Amino acid sequence: MLLLLTLFAGVHIAHSQADERMVVGVAKFTSEVDSPFADAVAEKVVQIVTNTHRFIVVDRTSYDKIKEELEFQKTEAFLDSKNTVKQDVAVAAQRMIVGHLVKMNIYTMKNTSGGISGYKASAAFTLKVNDVETGMVTEAESFQTTESPLAASKEQAVNQALASLDETLRAYIAKTFPVSVKIVKVLENKKDAATKVLIGGGKTYGIKEGDNLRVEAIEMIDGMPYPTEIGELKVTSLAGENFAECKVTKGGKQIASQLASGNRIQCTLIVK
Repeated sequence: MLLLLTLFAGVHIAHSQADERMVVGVAKFTSEVDSPFADAVAEKVVQIVTNTHRFIVVDRTSYDKIKEELEFQKTEAFLDSKNTVKQDVAVAAQRMIVGHLVKMNIYTMKNTSGGISGYKASAAFTLKVNDVETGMVTEAESFQTTESPLAASKEQAVNQALASLDETLRAYIAKTFPVSVKIVKVLENKKDAATKVLIGGGKTYGIKEGDNLRVEAIEMIDGMPYPTEIGELKVTSLAGENFAECKVTKGGKQIASQLASGNRIQCTLIVK
C-alpha cells in the first residue's frame, strides 16, 4: 500500500519502494500582478496534478509555511514529542511545473442603485515543465479562464473562474505526462502468444477498466531509449491498488518473445 507523508524537500517522505511513478513538483508561481489571490492559481494546478493519481506530487508552493512549522518543531515545546516531522529526507522531483500569472482581473459589479451586487473574475497564466536533471524546458503552454459568473465574494469569483479550466488542465497533464508501466507477469498464453498479462499499475496510477495501453520494446541506442511499438493492451480488471489485468489485443507473439528474452518493455496509456 502506498504511503505518502509529505509535500516538499526537507520533510520526511515514505512511499513504496515499488512505486515507480514519476515525481512531479509544482513550484510557487511568479506573477506580473500584485494580487492576494495569485496563489490560488498554483493551488489549482497542485489539485489537478494530485487528483490524477499518476504521480508522486511534491508541492513547493507552500514551502515557507511548512518550513516555519519545521523550525517551530525544533523548540522546547516539542523536545519530548513523538509527533515531530523528520527533516532533511526528501523525494527529488524529476519534472518541475513552473507557472507565471500573467493577469488576474476582478470586477466589482454594481446594481442600478449603485450598490455592489457581486464580483466577477478572470485570469491568464502560463505553465512550463522543466526536466530537473537537464534544466531543459520540455513543455510550455498558456491558459486563459472564462469570466466567472456573478459571485458573492472576490475569492469565490476567482475560484469559479479557475474551475472553468479543470478539463483543459486535466487534458494538458494527461498529454504532457503519459502514464508508463511495466508488464510484470504473463497470465495466459496461447500458441506462443501472450493473451492476458498483469501490469504494475492500477488505481494508484489512475488506470481504470477499459483503458488501452500501447506496448513498446525499448532499445538503447547511444545511451538513449529507442521505442518500437509491438502491441496493445486493454485493461479488463483492476487487481488491488497497484496492478491491473489486461487483455492483449495486438502483438501477443511479439510481447511474449520480448518478455522471454528479458528485453525491456514499456506500456504507455493511450490518451484519447
